[in-house]
Amino acid sequence: MESYLMEFGNLLLRWLHVIAAIAWIGESIYFVMLDNSLTRPQGEPDQRYDLLGEMSSVHGGGFYHNQKYLTRPPFPLNDKLHWSFWKSYTTWLSGFALFCLLYLTGASVYLANPASPWAWAAALTPAEVGIAAVALLIIGWLVYDELCRRISPEMQRDGLLSLAVALMMTGVAYFSSHVFQGRAAFLLTGAVMATCMSANVFFWIIPGQRRMVAALQAGESPNPLDGKRGKQRSVHNTYFTLPVVFLMISNHYAFAYSNDTAWFIMVLFILIGALVRQYFVLRHRGQNVLTLPAASSILLLVIAMIAAPSDKSATQTKLEMGTDKVGATMASTSDMRTVATILQERCTTCHAAKPTQAGFTAPPAGIRLDNDQDIRLHHIKIKQAVASKYMPLANLTKMNDEERQLISQWQP
Repeated sequence: MESYLMEFGNLLLRWLHVIAAIAWIGESIYFVMLDNSLTRPQGEPDQRYDLLGEMSSVHGGGFYHNQKYLTRPPFPLNDKLHWSFWKSYTTWLSGFALFCLLYLTGASVYLANPASPWAWAAALTPAEVGIAAVALLIIGWLVYDELCRRISPEMQRDGLLSLAVALMMTGVAYFSSHVFQGRAAFLLTGAVMATCMSANVFFWIIPGQRRMVAALQAGESPNPLDGKRGKQRSVHNTYFTLPVVFLMISNHYAFAYSNDTAWFIMVLFILIGALVRQYFVLRHRGQNVLTLPAASSILLLVIAMIAAPSDKSATQTKLEMGTDKVGATMASTSDMRTVATILQERCTTCHAAKPTQAGFTAPPAGIRLDNDQDIRLHHIKIKQAVASKYMPLANLTKMNDEERQLISQWQP
């Protein structure tokens, strides 16, 4: 019952996380679109107000006329004023709760990376690797915030700041892929960006807006830096959005995070997300810059080539393994019993009708490997997961290279 309750809690948290994230991202993208679609108002502007721009639109069977004022709006700032922050906080809090429930409680399986090329990382205990993961989120935000404060505190060097943030995220991707398991590395890199996004709202955007409202209600002039800093952080959130969404769902694609160059693949996906977002930002301004989606397509092809599995020829395999061993291995490739025996020993603690691995009440992804019929049904996924070394998770069951080779060459 305890395992079931944990799994049901996982479902509820994921449900909340997805709903809150969709609401936050949707609202954020809408306001970015609105900002970039504003045009100069027609006629002589009313000098009592600082109307920045306006946009007319049609949607949902009606017409809208949106206007943006910087510091002197013509309407009262009362309790009807819409604030946008709870969606952000709910998204981060539910996501962190999910991370605690799944990754921190199962750090030895989902976080630890005993195959890390860094000896100190490979030797981390489950508690230590969990602390390292949480520390990465905190340090990531602190470094990002310090970059913003030092490089462009008054928004005079935002281009240089963007480059610095890109280099920071490259470092995060490289670090996470060498310290944590592949899937966790992708998720944590996205979580660093998501933490920066939500912290931007909590520490900068909303406090600045509250100071502006308070000043106006007191009959004072707001500090223009509050608006500019909020805008700066909102722009960063805009370009973080698409990379974060992909990194959070990347656990479905083992070929990406089980690759030796996973950190570089991560960086390319982050860059692609930013380029795609820039394309839409410019489209809202009336510019159709097709070089951006073209560049994104080229980078996707680069990822496809980098992540593609390498097929060794029979000659190469003989040179590496020795003729006798190859003969024995090739003879075994058609042996269903041999493959089933390996899977029984290495995989069925999780992938069985009644898993014995703690935390599982059902086989992950519904894949059972405790009978020949299901093994044949899922043979493509089995070969991919085993060859990429994604499975078994953390290699807790000690599958060796010869067993991986045999399964990858097996033809059911």
